Amino acid sequence: MHLKLIAGAAAAVSLMSSIAFAQSSTVNGAAGGAITGAIVGGPAGAAIGGVAGAVVGTAIDPPPQKVVTYVREAPAPSTRVVVKEKVVVGQPLPETVVVTPIPDDPTYAYAIVNDERVIVEPSSRKVIQVIK
Repeated sequence: MHLKLIAGAAAAVSLMSSIAFAQSSTVNGAAGGAITGAIVGGPAGAAIGGVAGAVVGTAIDPPPQKVVTYVREAPAPSTRVVVKEKVVVGQPLPETVVVTPIPDDPTYAYAIVNDERVIVEPSSRKVIQVIK
């Protein structure tokens, strides 16, 4: 009995780590966590795993160093862009902010807002990182 429990827990942990790293959204993270939790702990484990998976699914991978360097060194626009909203990682930039794609890596773009350089996801305009 103990051997089955240990083997099941080990399998679930290995599944959880691969599911957590493979998923890129909250919904997928929650689903993966719920499945893994159900394997380990039944219905209660599914509920706990779903919440944990949702948290993991909202994590944003940092951009590669070459993207950060490019954004740091990119020339500032001639017109200063100021918005009332605070620039927050995970939140989209307002539509009034011009987002410039990164030439060597189109999966990222950047903007300079309120004198802060930010890296964003072009399709959603979600802020990935604020460069200090």
